Amino acid sequence: MEDELFDQILTVFNNLVAWVAAGAMVFGGVVPYIPQYRDIRRTQNAEGFSTYVCLVLLVANILRILFRFGHYFETLLLWQSIIMICTMLIMLNLCTNVRMATELSTKRRSFLATDIKDEEVRIPKRLFLDFDWNYFWSWSRFVDYVQCVLAFTLVAAYVTYLLLDSVLFVETLGFLAVFTEAMLGTPQLYCNYQNKSTEGMSIKMVLMWTSGDTFKTGYFLLTQAPVQFWICGLLQVFVDITILFQVYYYSRYPQKPVSHTVSHTTSAKAL
Repeated sequence: MEDELFDQILTVFNNLVAWVAAGAMVFGGVVPYIPQYRDIRRTQNAEGFSTYVCLVLLVANILRILFRFGHYFETLLLWQSIIMICTMLIMLNLCTNVRMATELSTKRRSFLATDIKDEEVRIPKRLFLDFDWNYFWSWSRFVDYVQCVLAFTLVAAYVTYLLLDSVLFVETLGFLAVFTEAMLGTPQLYCNYQNKSTEGMSIKMVLMWTSGDTFKTGYFLLTQAPVQFWICGLLQVFVDITILFQVYYYSRYPQKPVSHTVSHTTSAKAL
C-alpha cells in the first residue's frame, strides 16, 4: 500500500517537473526581454537596444520552423519558436513607436524654435517598399517590418518546398537556423561599439542571455549533441561575455558620445 502511494506521488512529481521544464523551454527564451521592454517603456528611449537582435531571432526561428518540415523535432521547440517570433514583433512595435515619438518631439522643438506651427511638422517616412538599403530595418512604421518578415517567410517557404527532398538542403537549413541564433548578441555588441556606451541596454537581459546560453551549451556537451550545436553555443557564450566586458569597459572608461542619428544610419548600412 505504501509502495503504491509512493509510486503515485513520484509519478505526480515527475509529471509536475516535466510540465515546469516544458514551460521553461517554451517561455524561458522570452524572459530576458521583459526587463528590456520595461526599460524602454519607462524611459521612452530605444537607442540602447539594437532592433537587429529582433531581426536575428526572427530569421533564426522562421528557419527553424521550416526545418521541422524536413527534419522532425519535438513540438515544444516549435512552440518556442512561435512565441519568440511574437515576442520579437512586440519588441519591434514598441521600438518603432518610441523612436517615432522621439523624432516627432525633436522636430517639434526645432520647429517651435523657429516659430513654425506644429501642424507643419513632418517626419520623413522610411518604408520597406522603398527598397532603400540605407534604411533597411530602420523603417518608420511597424507594418513595414511585418511586410519584410512575411516576404522573407514566403520566399524561404517556397525554396524549402522545392528542395524539401534534398537531405543536404534540409540539414543546411537546420545549421543556418542554429548559427543565426548563435549570432544573436552580435547586433547588440556592434550597437554598443557604435555608441561607445551600453546606456539604454538592459544588463539583466544580457545576464539572462549568458546564463541561458551557458546552460544550453553544457546540455549539448553532456548529451553529445551534434558538433554544430555546441560550437554555436560556445560562440553565443563568447559574445555574451564580450558584451558584459563592454559594460565594464565603457563604465570604467567613458568614451566620447556618438550622435544617435549618425550611429543608427551607419549601423543600418553596415549590417
